[in-house]
Amino acid sequence: MPKETDIQAQLETGLRFNVTSDSGATVTLDSAEYFDGQNVSFSPMEMLLACLAGCIGISVISVLHKKRQNVTSYGLHVHGIRSDEHPKVFLEISVQHIFTGQGIVQQAVERSIELGETRYCGVSAMLSKTAKITHTYRIIESSASDNSRTS
Repeated sequence: MPKETDIQAQLETGLRFNVTSDSGATVTLDSAEYFDGQNVSFSPMEMLLACLAGCIGISVISVLHKKRQNVTSYGLHVHGIRSDEHPKVFLEISVQHIFTGQGIVQQAVERSIELGETRYCGVSAMLSKTAKITHTYRIIESSASDNSRTS
């Protein structure tokens, strides 16, 4: 059975919209000042990259937890290059994953990123239809005194 999602957007002022999901979450979207926006929040295209970071991050860390990897910190840096021509879609997107922990296995990281990209992250699947997405990663070994775990 397909999952349905409803989003409501209400113009606040200028080009700024308050957007609410069917789960009740809210976000404000705006445009850059050179497009007559006020640049007070994410633009819709910035939000796409933010959504990719969240989606792939959730997918990857979930798989790493199942693989019992001791990840104490996980960050992502997403960089997009857009077309010069309208509709100015993303042509290239790079995602850098930065893992910190103890004894993190390189093969577990690689497989987790692969599964996130190809199986679990719908945002990545959609964006890959127009953009070439590349992933890189770095593993930082932490000291034994830092044994907390991300959740």
